[in-house]
Amino acid sequence: MPSGKIIKLVVFELLELAAFIIPTLVIMEQFATAYHRKRNGSEGTHYWLIVSCSIAYVALVTLLIWVPVKVLLYKKHHLYKKITGWRPVLTMCVVLTTLPSFSFSIAVTEVQKTANGSVDLLPDSLPDLPVSLVVLSLILVDIIEKLRIYPLRGSEKSNEDRYIHTSSLRQINTVTDQVKQNEENSAHPQAGRTTVMPLPQSHVEVLVGPQEPVFTSGILKTMSRRDLRAEIFLWSFLRWSDTIEMVRVAGHPAVYKSGWLYPVYIFSFISILRIIFTPKNPLLNSLSILLQDLPFVFVRLSLVIALGTITPVLGLCKNILVTLSYVYFNYLTRLRPFAAFETSLA
Repeated sequence: MPSGKIIKLVVFELLELAAFIIPTLVIMEQFATAYHRKRNGSEGTHYWLIVSCSIAYVALVTLLIWVPVKVLLYKKHHLYKKITGWRPVLTMCVVLTTLPSFSFSIAVTEVQKTANGSVDLLPDSLPDLPVSLVVLSLILVDIIEKLRIYPLRGSEKSNEDRYIHTSSLRQINTVTDQVKQNEENSAHPQAGRTTVMPLPQSHVEVLVGPQEPVFTSGILKTMSRRDLRAEIFLWSFLRWSDTIEMVRVAGHPAVYKSGWLYPVYIFSFISILRIIFTPKNPLLNSLSILLQDLPFVFVRLSLVIALGTITPVLGLCKNILVTLSYVYFNYLTRLRPFAAFETSLA
């Protein structure tokens, strides 16, 4: 009987392969159907030609790129030490699956416009399944890559739980304690010093906020359980909620019947490029601003001005606040006018 590690490896690889193949086939079938209707459905030659080309493309990239890279990474574990800051599997998915899928999603709309002769004859909304399937496949591959380092059986405590448990047992030093400690240290100057400058007395306490509760028994302990592997699923979907909403806007008739379809898809794809980088990459925060929040500010603001509130104003506010807070706390606070130490007394 195969071991649990072998079963886990096989299941993960099959799921990733399905996420790599299925979106392209679905989008290409939708394109073949739209092109077939453009030809008035007289014959199925063009439909089956496009479908067969899509199958050939998927088979080609799978056999020549996906499988060799997978085998190489599995056999040569030391290669992971040479790969810094990015993930090869997600890179293949973005370049070989997401990019063609988004391109042919735009092509489907253009074919429908040409076939109907007018944008007024287009359907009221685009089908949401194909594009949602593309984003869902990327998220699933991202989750699988994060789960590889964790066992699927047994418990795994969340890092935040460990922090709360240790901080609840740790005495929090105030500014007064630190000043007193500095005064005691200054009372014993090193040899060779002639004068000692006294430190100013300060009795301002640091506001630490409400303490987090800790439950040790009963139903509350059961309800407070948190597992890191379950949080991977949660935060993986929450991280891409903004991109999912932007892709959903592309299905609005005012967007896909006009030229706004192109910037929506283009900037949505640029946002997806963040998934290539490792979860703890130091550049990920700044790249999230440059690749998602900042471009989305201009796209959403332009959509609101040109077409009305077809995109949520909450999303626009989120992009603006995240961008401004990142610039302020990471860069402006290092300047002299904003560098003064301040303690809240509320």
